[in-house]
Formats: sequence, structure tokens, C-alpha cells
Amino acid sequence: MDNLFSEGLTLMVFGMGFVFVFLTLLVFITSIMSRLIGRYLPEPAPKVVKARPQAVAGVQTGNNDELIAVLTAAVHKYRSK
Repeated sequence: MDNLFSEGLTLMVFGMGFVFVFLTLLVFITSIMSRLIGRYLPEPAPKVVKARPQAVAGVQTGNNDELIAVLTAAVHKYRSK
């Protein structure tokens, strides 16, 4: 029985050691590949497009006083419940 327990522990240590070494190598190889891809194939910079503000239905973009008043009334009504 002692011999069987010893073989089980040895097999466990070798198995866990193999998994640890494999995962460590996997992390290092993945990080090296990531650096190489980032160096030789960089992503192109996104183009910045300035969008013009669109008018809300019935409200002009230059006059937001009415919109602010409506939103303020809606928030006040919601909070008063």
C-alpha cells in the first residue's frame, strides 16, 4: 500500500509540474506573439469624423431653452412621485 501511495504522489507531482510548465510557456509565447504582431502589423488609427449636430424634431439647435424647460419639468414630475 505504501508503494502505491508513493507512485500516486509521484504521478501527481509530475502531472502538476507538466501542466505548470506548459501554462507558463503558453503565457510567454502568447505575450511574445502579441508584441510581434503589434510591432509588425499595427492597427490603423481610426479616422475622426466631426458630425454636425442634428436638430431635434420641433426644436432648433440654437435655442435649447424650451427643451431644457421640458426636461426639467419631466425630472421634477418623476422625482415628486
